Amino acid sequence: MSLGPVTPILRIFDEAKAREFYVDFLGFQVDWEHRFEPALPLYLQVSRDGCVLHLTEHHGDCCPGAAMRIQTSDVDAYQRELIAKQYGYARPGVDDTPWGSRDMSVKDPFGNRLTFTSAIGA
Repeated sequence: MSLGPVTPILRIFDEAKAREFYVDFLGFQVDWEHRFEPALPLYLQVSRDGCVLHLTEHHGDCCPGAAMRIQTSDVDAYQRELIAKQYGYARPGVDDTPWGSRDMSVKDPFGNRLTFTSAIGA
């Protein structure tokens, strides 16, 4: 018996803002999207490297305000990439933690917090 990867589901409220944040700013790509009908809520998958997230407009799927940690090989390089984009709503910094990692936290437009982390010395 073994467990597989986790795919977080995050609540979104505005498709354009979600694409601006996850695709344009964080550099994820849209893998697929689904609506039961054209006027109904959006459910989509975005990914970057090995990180896969599901974003949903369906109010019954989850609550806004989730927090997650995403392992990255070089949080400092990612931070430089994000700062260079001059995104108007976030300029994240990187901090050393007492438990031995370097973390960069950023909130999406819907109150979800993504913390990108790498072990110090990795």
